[in-house]
Amino acid sequence: MCGLLGLICATETDAAAARDAVAAALRCQRHRGPDETDTWADAEVVYGFNRLAFIDLERSHQPLVWGPPEAPTRYTLNFNGEIYNYRELRAELTSTFGTAFHTEGDGEAIVAAYHHYGPDAVRRLRGMFAFMIWDAQEKTVFGARDPFGIKPLYYAAGPGGVAFSSEKKSLLQLAGTLGVAGELDRTALQHYLVLQYVPEPESLHTGIRRVESGTSFRVRPGGPVRFTRYFHPRFDARAVRDAAEADALYERIADVLRDSVAKHMISDPDVTVGAFLSGGIDSTATATLAKQHNPNLIAFTTGFERPGYSEVDVAAETAAAIGVKHVVRTVSADEMMESLPLIVWYLDDPVADPALVPLWFVAREARKYVKAVLSGEGADELFGGYTIYHEPISLAPFEKVPGGVRKLMGRVSTRIPEGTRGKDLLRRGALTLEERYYGNARNFRDEQLRAVLRGYAEGVGATDVTAPWYEVSRGWDPVARMQHVDLFTWLRGDILVKADKMTMANSLELRVPFLDPEVFRVAASIPVEQKLTAGTTKYALRQALARIIPPHVLHRPKLGFPVPIRQWLRAEMYDWARGVIADSRTDHLLDRTAVRALLDEHREGQFDRSRQIWALLVFMIWHGIFVEHRITPKVPESVYPVRL
Repeated sequence: MCGLLGLICATETDAAAARDAVAAALRCQRHRGPDETDTWADAEVVYGFNRLAFIDLERSHQPLVWGPPEAPTRYTLNFNGEIYNYRELRAELTSTFGTAFHTEGDGEAIVAAYHHYGPDAVRRLRGMFAFMIWDAQEKTVFGARDPFGIKPLYYAAGPGGVAFSSEKKSLLQLAGTLGVAGELDRTALQHYLVLQYVPEPESLHTGIRRVESGTSFRVRPGGPVRFTRYFHPRFDARAVRDAAEADALYERIADVLRDSVAKHMISDPDVTVGAFLSGGIDSTATATLAKQHNPNLIAFTTGFERPGYSEVDVAAETAAAIGVKHVVRTVSADEMMESLPLIVWYLDDPVADPALVPLWFVAREARKYVKAVLSGEGADELFGGYTIYHEPISLAPFEKVPGGVRKLMGRVSTRIPEGTRGKDLLRRGALTLEERYYGNARNFRDEQLRAVLRGYAEGVGATDVTAPWYEVSRGWDPVARMQHVDLFTWLRGDILVKADKMTMANSLELRVPFLDPEVFRVAASIPVEQKLTAGTTKYALRQALARIIPPHVLHRPKLGFPVPIRQWLRAEMYDWARGVIADSRTDHLLDRTAVRALLDEHREGQFDRSRQIWALLVFMIWHGIFVEHRITPKVPESVYPVRL
């Protein structure tokens, strides 16, 4: 797990001059790899790399130069991530091609596979990754990002060349070298306020974009970047006809999870892997299976002192039941307000998910004890874990209503006073699935956004983000289509961004065993009736885990890392929020009078506006850091390990 930066110059004479600029731009992501820092350059390409070492600590340095015997320096690799099947891949390459390796690491497996299999090598990788391979013979960079988007990769292209980076901050520092404009992207801002995250491939800077999940690319010096989507997830449900077939399905789920967790535990003997434990079935499953490989496993939990907003007690009970050491980090409102500017700096682009704040704190605590943790991200998207997935069932009667009548129902719903029972059901029932579902975060609606956003653009919203993913899922059942949309929106835009950014901010590697190609193949075969029942979600997964995790966890409702911002914005955080709004220089973008009115309306208590207010506050802080340069967070020193 590391931070990479690569510059492909427009002309052969530029690279040597750009090496110092790359080294300087690499410093702002040192938290991603404090173990080693190095740069490498030839006539056209400059690489920079910060390493967080896990495998082959003494030899697998990067940038990594490799080649076949006839051209031993042909390729140079810049690679962030972990390849969990690298041993099997190395053995395959050795037996099939006689490939010789000079390290014990996973990086050589990537570049050697590319040498023999070309771009198809990416399909053989089981892990999380973002990488670049410079082929000095072909004068081409080939790169890719993992199927689900676990590891980030930004890019910027201009007259001076093309650069790729694990963090956008580095590209902002190279903007002058590249000749890239760093203006605010108003379309991306509008998407952010609707979705609470900036959807791929956008960023809030017009000249910087993201390589999408499941995508590879090629670029030559002075040429354009050409992208190819290699991962096309398909939910292909298979009928479960009787109890025997159901039991076989549950066994396949349990087996593939055991295998995935085992592979996600790989590291050198000196590197310890722990686990996050929220109290739900996903994190409990990963921790329970991880303990089979590390008897001294440490689990980490965060919570709040406010009743109803902490899973500490349940997590402690779970930790005791599975026999792991347990470390708890409690977060206060004061800590949250004080830390938010620094957290936003780490994010690169705003994400208005309050859960990322406790995640940052628990990651910082965990880094005192371990270097990597397992977590349960992705289980809900793959196995049907969100309650909103029940909606197609509850709204099924509306599907029988003629389209004209449904549109009339939608117009009627707009005239019903807000807060009236049934208003939202009527509104959503009047919409098609493509119109109503765009992920778990339903923040500002059009009429609400017009009130606060200056220059509101008609037609810019969630549906233009989700439309391509609905198009390729025509004919699937509605729940599978919702899951498919979430894979390309909510999961990679919110869940995995906060997971990567908040852990790497603390030089901690997060591993997600549910987001594994083999796990996905099994999960994608589950029929809808094995995902959802009248009383629960993730039914098949729960059945598979029944013999693995403690009974008191098996049927608990989903809670996660909840944050009491609804209450805090009415009390402890109210004055702070007023101050953020007053200090912000965003009048050309936001109607601050309307924003203050929203905050006061929330304080009065009739309506819950906390999510909308939080999105605006996070953006104002982001703007103060990256646009106004008025806020300069103090980056802390590295967290050093301690032992229990």
